[in-house]
Amino acid sequence: MANKDQSYRQILKATSLFGGVQVFSIIISVIRSKAIAVWLGPLGVGIIGLLTNSLKVIGEFTKLGIDVTAVREISIANEHEDTDRIPTIVTSLKKIVWVTGLFGMLVTIILSPLLSKIAFGNFEYTIAFVWISVSLLFKQLSSGQLAILQGLRKLKYLAKANVYGNFLGLLIALPLYYFFRVDAIVSTIIVTSVCGLLFSWFFSNKIKIEKKKITNSQAFKEGKQMLNLGFMLSLRGLITLVTLYALQVFISHFGGVDEVGFYTAGFVIINSYVGLIFNAMRTDYFPRLSATVNNQEKMEITVFQQATVAVLILTPIIIVFLTLAPFIIKVLYSKEFLVIEDMVAWGMMATFFQAISWSLGYVILAKGDSKLFIKTAVLFNSIFLFVGILGYYFGGLMGLGISYLLYYIIHCIGMIIVVKNMYELNINYGFSKVAVICLLMCLVTFLLSNIHSTVLKYVTMSVMILVSIIFTIYKLDKKVNFRQLFNKDQ
Repeated sequence: MANKDQSYRQILKATSLFGGVQVFSIIISVIRSKAIAVWLGPLGVGIIGLLTNSLKVIGEFTKLGIDVTAVREISIANEHEDTDRIPTIVTSLKKIVWVTGLFGMLVTIILSPLLSKIAFGNFEYTIAFVWISVSLLFKQLSSGQLAILQGLRKLKYLAKANVYGNFLGLLIALPLYYFFRVDAIVSTIIVTSVCGLLFSWFFSNKIKIEKKKITNSQAFKEGKQMLNLGFMLSLRGLITLVTLYALQVFISHFGGVDEVGFYTAGFVIINSYVGLIFNAMRTDYFPRLSATVNNQEKMEITVFQQATVAVLILTPIIIVFLTLAPFIIKVLYSKEFLVIEDMVAWGMMATFFQAISWSLGYVILAKGDSKLFIKTAVLFNSIFLFVGILGYYFGGLMGLGISYLLYYIIHCIGMIIVVKNMYELNINYGFSKVAVICLLMCLVTFLLSNIHSTVLKYVTMSVMILVSIIFTIYKLDKKVNFRQLFNKDQ
């Protein structure tokens, strides 16, 4: 029981740490998004979305998933206290990220005319793509440094690297946007990636790791296992980004660049501002899960502890956003962006199912099951693109929100079936009971948002916020005993 309590505490502490990082990132994003919305307008938001997502497509393919697989390898070696293997993995990683980063930069330069034509329908942004190609190199070098921190579970250093990098990037971006408006987009993308690299390098060098001299051929031989799985991860990520990119291009051609701006803004709210749970999963849950893959019982406990904490914390957040959606949109962007209110509401509901499906989906990644990873990627991304196109065609921006919810319901059911059949991982009763109660609270709040009486609507939705917070605190307290936890921390 003590070990179980300790596991829950570890999850909560990591979630709190990276939740704090996410809150700080949200504040930075709010300021940046507000500045972009006011100074650049929907057109500027659309241009940034198309440029950065084009880069993500190239970057996801050329980085070969090395940042994720390195975390897995370092985590396993760290769990077994293999002090000889860790320096070898780290040295190999540092060499490999230079090659993959330069490769991504070169590919972007070569394809820049094509990228401009696909994204914007003309060659006007060819030079912009050439310039921002260097950010792929900086981001890949940075991801290698962050992978070391994550794999060794140096979470405080990892948090500081993210916070300081984002903050410096904002300080430089704001005056650039103010004075140069749309013309500042390219330089800001480059500067932001440089800031991230500086702080990731600074904090990773605080860790004392034995330096090993190995040749390039030895580095790639050592990194072969990482690259094999990494290629599949990269392919999977490429499929996802191409899917998102294709949907953006469809919206751009069917509805215009302004509509892409609204779509981008809506999903920034859905994914970024509710993303503290998913940020914790990427940084803390994955290394912990990777260390348990050879022990079925420990793996099941890890999965459902994470899923339980995720839905409990996420539920009040969803309800708050459903209640305050119009206000939040106006604060983050402007009145012009209120057209995304319905899309955001439907999309918020989807994040509940996303939390469950991500908790289960990471099992495939931790197991290193690359073939299954690709099969599920092709299937689910095909579904995402299909329902997304249909949703926008028939329902516009709100249709996109509805399609997002439908997709994650399908994804969640699919992940439950996959992990049960492939890994004999069954949904346990304790988690199911918590999940059903949390889902009901979200559904009730969603229905209450349609009440015509403003006073009645906000009074009843405020009650739901209070109920959800009390329920979350009560259930988490049973898991970790907050009073005892705070006493220990004092």
